Amino acid sequence: MTADVAETLARVESEERQLVLRRFDTTDAWALGSRIRDAAAAARLPIVIGISLGEARVFHAALPGSSADNDGWLDRKSRVARRYGRSSYGVGLSFRLVGEDFDTHGRLDPLLHAAHGGVFPITIDGVGVVGTVGVSGLPQADDHALVVEHLRAYAAERGILGTTSGDA
Repeated sequence: MTADVAETLARVESEERQLVLRRFDTTDAWALGSRIRDAAAAARLPIVIGISLGEARVFHAALPGSSADNDGWLDRKSRVARRYGRSSYGVGLSFRLVGEDFDTHGRLDPLLHAAHGGVFPITIDGVGVVGTVGVSGLPQADDHALVVEHLRAYAAERGILGTTSGDA
């Protein structure tokens, strides 16, 4: 199991290094959020989608089958991504790799923080983390994969991947 966690964590850390953007604003948030919403609606996924810049929520959508519980999970995962400056999935995997439970060893209120997959930091090249993009409603690996898939495709289409993006 530790080998599986280590392999998954290495992939997630690579994604975190690769998905650094040159820019991202409210127009990008609306376009990316709408892209995720359209794909999720077409697949009938019961998720909520949220994008924040700083502390401001600049995009939110709830699809059929999602609930207020999904909003709560999204908020908790977003706090982890902002606090650690990396994906909520990567944080949780990092704790599991060393045999620790985030809720116990993270020393943060588990009612406010969740190190489960689904929220990815919006990182600007030369600036750092400026916000988050996330979903909640699927198993955590699927939540994470959905966000990464659409963030990667959106950044590539718009030509906004940063100059330091890559797997150095």
